[in-house]
Amino acid sequence: KFAYLPHERPVVFQIFDEDPQRLLKAATLLLPYQPDIIDVNMGCSAKSVSGRGAGAGLLREPAKVAEIFRLLSQNIPLPVTGKIRLGWDADSRNYLQIARIVEENGGALLAVHGRTRAQGYSGEADWDAIAEIKQALHIPVIGNGDVRSVADIHRLQSHTGCDGVMVGRAAIA
Repeated sequence: KFAYLPHERPVVFQIFDEDPQRLLKAATLLLPYQPDIIDVNMGCSAKSVSGRGAGAGLLREPAKVAEIFRLLSQNIPLPVTGKIRLGWDADSRNYLQIARIVEENGGALLAVHGRTRAQGYSGEADWDAIAEIKQALHIPVIGNGDVRSVADIHRLQSHTGCDGVMVGRAAIA
């Protein structure tokens, strides 16, 4: 699963867990495979992941997010990035707080899915929130959500000013 060809670089390995030390151990175990980036998944909304505090579950624990990024960025000789959602639910949209924490603790890039964990993949992605994050951070921001065509890519970048666009489910639809 870790095999790739030289022309496929940059290669990013994404990890998830709720325990900072296990995340550090996982990232360290991946180093021999020579990825270019280690990415922390804080966006997975699956109940089996977020329900145990990993993925989007981390959005409920800003101090733990800070610990994770501080620990990884200080101990892994690669850029450490993250992917988030806008919060756990409509009442806890803490995306600006989490985004700033990622940047302040060594995060090199942030991808943002414009929905909360409670939304899953329903409703519309909030591109205004992605734009707020882009304006607040100095690190690159990747926008994600409701991108189904090349025209959507251009609309998302124009609307948010984001540095890039991530295509998720639509890539396989």
